[in-house]
Amino acid sequence: MMNNDNLEQLLHALGISKLNQLQSNIKNIDINIFKLFNFAPDIILLVRSYIVKEDFTNKIGSITSIDDGILFSFHHVFDDEQNIDSYKNPIDETPYIQIIPLEFSREIMFHKHTRMKHITIIISKKYLRDFLKNDSGKFQYLFNNNENFWVEELMSDEMLKTAMEIVMAEIPVTLENYFFKLKALELLFHLFESLEKRDKSTCQKLNAGEIKAIYRVRDKLISSLNQPVPISELKQIAGMNELKLRSIFKQIFGLGIYEYFQHIRMKEAARLLMDDKLSVSEVGYQMGFSNLSHFSRIFEKHIGLKPKKYSATKS
Repeated sequence: MMNNDNLEQLLHALGISKLNQLQSNIKNIDINIFKLFNFAPDIILLVRSYIVKEDFTNKIGSITSIDDGILFSFHHVFDDEQNIDSYKNPIDETPYIQIIPLEFSREIMFHKHTRMKHITIIISKKYLRDFLKNDSGKFQYLFNNNENFWVEELMSDEMLKTAMEIVMAEIPVTLENYFFKLKALELLFHLFESLEKRDKSTCQKLNAGEIKAIYRVRDKLISSLNQPVPISELKQIAGMNELKLRSIFKQIFGLGIYEYFQHIRMKEAARLLMDDKLSVSEVGYQMGFSNLSHFSRIFEKHIGLKPKKYSATKS
């Protein structure tokens, strides 16, 4: 059970630093895990798991002692002991990372009965640039102070492995800080390996309205995995023309709309094969494929194995 000091630390890390916010939101969060490793002014590492008990909205801006920094938030990266039937997980449990400048003020809606499981790394831009050294030019959009960027990336197996080591590792107390700082940098290393594979394109400045619009499009895609949504409908949801929609979507997610849809679709197919133990044909039909050979080719492209072989290796 956490004491009030730890609750205050967590809520401050969430951006709830004013006393009235603190008092009004403590009652809305049921905390299971909270670990804070403060290496300021260079890095802050947070590991936290909590259940949202009531809907609430919080405006998050610059939230830490690191003034000019970037927030890397790794979502759905670990399981914990908080397994309460009445609290349902978010629909999309696919692990992903959001990368956001600290100065980008934004409003976050916390929904009742969702379980949040995050590893967050907050790092100063100067320290990150020094860490990347000669490669920093490949990620210049992270360091341009005049740009509001928002990037989301799906997690690799290497990132998941390192994330679990951060959550689960048992190490001597005398080496604790050294270990966790190294692991935070290792996690960033694997992330930048993934980001480097993105197409090199201009990163345009985004506003909160555009980001919300693109996430409405993303939510529509993942709510209809058995059938692609027509671009005409997505344009209407976003309230923007097709060129702008495709450009911002790829800027945020690193994939085109249809490619992203197929990737998430195959991730769900893999989950159904592994967790629900469905047959390949059952999964293919449930995902909207009438041609199982086509399903097998798409699955192999995104998962790396044909569905039958994947199912056999995971059983």
